[in-house]
Amino acid sequence: MYKTMNREEENPVKKLVVFVATGLGLGLSPVAPGTVGTLLGVVILFAMGSLSLGWQIILSAGMAIIAMPICGTAEDYYGKKDDGRIVADEYFTFPICMLGLPWATHPWLLVGGFFINRLLDIIKPPPAYQAQNLVGGIGIVMDDVISSLYALGINHAIWYLFSK
Repeated sequence: MYKTMNREEENPVKKLVVFVATGLGLGLSPVAPGTVGTLLGVVILFAMGSLSLGWQIILSAGMAIIAMPICGTAEDYYGKKDDGRIVADEYFTFPICMLGLPWATHPWLLVGGFFINRLLDIIKPPPAYQAQNLVGGIGIVMDDVISSLYALGINHAIWYLFSK
């Protein structure tokens, strides 16, 4: 099903896409590459922090869509379904779980949200588990989108309970 590319046949654009898919190399971490790669999502979240909620939602949706062909290209490159080195799905979807929360003024929300997001990405509650069976980059990214939406709900519930 997967064709491993001849390294001499690679073009520079494809190499750049794979580099982005690995989180600028963070996904090559020998320990917990998904969690290490998600740290890039925290950087993206900070970059989006001053934008209105509407723009944050638009950018989050756009990043999830952009992640699909990036992850699909990297999957073809590595020749393995959802290879662990591919972390663009983690870092491009992480901001979803923090939408509408005052994480900048309450850093505990950011730390808690990060761990909740990672836990749900690992557990993959339905339909996230089933979504990973979708073909190519769509399957790689959609399970993370769904897990991030679950985390968003939990993070808002925690904020509601502890902000009173």
